Amino acid sequence: MLITTLGFPRIGKNRELKFLLEAFWRKEISEEEFLKKVEDLKRSNILAQVNAGVEVVPVGDFSLYDSVLDTAWMYGCAGKRFNFDPKASDLERYFIYARGDAKNPALEMTKWFDTNYHYIVPEIDGQFSLRDNWILEEFKWAREVLKGKKVRIKVVLLGIYTFLKLAKPKDESQLIEWMKSLAPVFSEVVSSLIESGAKFIQIDEPALVYGKDKRAVRLAGKIYNELWDIGKKKTQFILQTYFSSIEEYFPEIVQWGFDWIGLDMVRGREANLKAFSCTKAAKGVGFVLGVVDGRNVWRTDYSQAVSTLRTFARRVGEERIMISPSCSLQFVPYSLEGEDLGEVQPYLAFAMEKLAELKEIKAVYDGDKELLKRNRRLISNLQKEAFRNDEAVRARMKALSKEDFIRSVPFKKRFALQKKSLNLPLFPTTTIGSFPQTQEVRRMRRLYRTGQISELAYQVFIAEKIREVIRFQEELGLDVLVHGEFERTDMVEFFGIKMKGFAFTRNGWVQSYGSRCVRPPIIYGDISRPNPMTVSEIRYAQEQTDKPVKGMLTGPITILNWSFVRTDIPRWQTAYQIALALRDEVLDLEKAGIRIIQVDEPALREGLPLKKREHKRYLNWAVKAFRLATSGVRPDTQIHTHMCYSDFNDIIEAISAMDADVISIENARSRGELLDVFRTYKYDKCIGPGIYDIHSKRVPPIEEMVELLEECLRRGIKKELLWVNPDCGLKTRDWPETKRALANMVKAAMVMRERYGE
Repeated sequence: MLITTLGFPRIGKNRELKFLLEAFWRKEISEEEFLKKVEDLKRSNILAQVNAGVEVVPVGDFSLYDSVLDTAWMYGCAGKRFNFDPKASDLERYFIYARGDAKNPALEMTKWFDTNYHYIVPEIDGQFSLRDNWILEEFKWAREVLKGKKVRIKVVLLGIYTFLKLAKPKDESQLIEWMKSLAPVFSEVVSSLIESGAKFIQIDEPALVYGKDKRAVRLAGKIYNELWDIGKKKTQFILQTYFSSIEEYFPEIVQWGFDWIGLDMVRGREANLKAFSCTKAAKGVGFVLGVVDGRNVWRTDYSQAVSTLRTFARRVGEERIMISPSCSLQFVPYSLEGEDLGEVQPYLAFAMEKLAELKEIKAVYDGDKELLKRNRRLISNLQKEAFRNDEAVRARMKALSKEDFIRSVPFKKRFALQKKSLNLPLFPTTTIGSFPQTQEVRRMRRLYRTGQISELAYQVFIAEKIREVIRFQEELGLDVLVHGEFERTDMVEFFGIKMKGFAFTRNGWVQSYGSRCVRPPIIYGDISRPNPMTVSEIRYAQEQTDKPVKGMLTGPITILNWSFVRTDIPRWQTAYQIALALRDEVLDLEKAGIRIIQVDEPALREGLPLKKREHKRYLNWAVKAFRLATSGVRPDTQIHTHMCYSDFNDIIEAISAMDADVISIENARSRGELLDVFRTYKYDKCIGPGIYDIHSKRVPPIEEMVELLEECLRRGIKKELLWVNPDCGLKTRDWPETKRALANMVKAAMVMRERYGE
């Protein structure tokens, strides 16, 4: 019974990848130096796993930016429209695909399944070639690094079906055409690995958990079956799935000829167990069983993990079992080393601790009763901990009524009241919330956090930044202003710190995309808001101007989905607890004279279950959580929300049911494709489709922004309901490009007013 992993935190123990990327982009280090230091980081990651007892080590899970982009780069299909400088190196071109430049808008970015990780969406035209067989070079490099060590190398490839499914074909027929075209190139890559001595090749097909595209899935099985003749039993092939169960295709997949099938036995445990018990597996098929949660940070129940292993081992034999995390460990922080999380810490496991758990589970399976006894005591103690429960919160939950979830006046009447109260022009302009956080802002926050400046000095500094950004927005001519969020680190962390029931790490960073890392809070108990969280800063900002200033809050579903959540109560209960805390904040903002309050929900779509049968239930309680947070305000108080990098087609009814007065969405990278749904669904509330991509340094011209607004009108959005805003917050941008882009945005709105009545 071997121990393996499906991937490891790319960013390194101390976010080394982030700092290397940013130094290279700023041209502070050469390409040669950058690649040398990246190689050191990869070596460190591999050896950390080996030293922790991993016996089959993955290679190919590391990426400089994103693994989907890496795959598209290998097959020469990232995007044909790019106009590169002839002098640009391959590495520079790779990053232009991801980040764009002055001449090239970046590729679209969206969420990886139901995680908070973003992947780059390639623009595929159906033409593929082996442009750069980087995975072969990775394998050869790893073989040298691990020479002399008693471990096996497992090469990780993104499967044909999943890769092309993520590239967003227009329908299953196009997906099948693409698969047929890519198959020979994929086979060429696999052949090169076999010829070079690869003993294990892992083909990741997480899209199988959707249970869709039956014809395409059968074609994938046929393509993979043809690979076995190439291998001639020199290589063992692993079909790896994760994030949910594959019961829909289980009977077919076990006949595909794979040597191993990887299953998520955390999120998909019951369904995968049932499918396994009802299916006669082909002779010789082994299973990679993900019994340690790769998506959450709580310690594993060894009894349940060992029970799962024994169920499979009884039928296929211990030698045909590998133990693994449920998915790549890139979704959890690197290590608990150096953390001080008090009474919660003994119950937690980050990536390195999860590797130790794998080793201990194997020992328990082999008969270590003392380890099992200690783990049972730990799991039992967690359930009894007093920090889990707050009776006041529980009582408030029980007292909820139907009226707590409903605005007192329907949108049309609210819209008339808000129009009169706010007196905004046609095509009103605003931003999503944050403004650039300079080195000065980060330095002052660090000095305050470490006690080197007083709270008063820090508050004076923040007040000055708020005054500056209010003047800046007024000079640009924006209609609805924001306070800039200079006091905030992360949009979830900021609120979690001010609520009860959250724990925070010092170094618990997780990659969101590229160099962007977040530190998800840990929800360990019942949630409440002891004091107002944002009122003083927002009220101060409003005192600086006659224009409306938005109150800025992060919504309950986003706080839930971007945190590591307790598992002893249903997720909807935790969502309602957060919503009640936010409801108090919303009402306090309203009392302070704030007429527009934005409650952001960028993670609403992200939390949608991968199985369609589970969508309705999730959306029902997710929408109710948002409404619980926002429905207590007066009719003339305008509620905004923001969502980004999601496909809204299958949740548009839920978005409408949220009953927000204004919704802003990502739109620029997809060049209006996300708006297709509005051709058929008559959305009757205000909407602000983003008209420039804030994740790229490129400043779009006025004409381009105007065209995006015109496209919104062509797709059925009424001019009276159309707002003008960027895709997302401006926190990561610099001030010069922000000023140019927003100036163009305001001018684009003026062009539209001239054309359509104001």
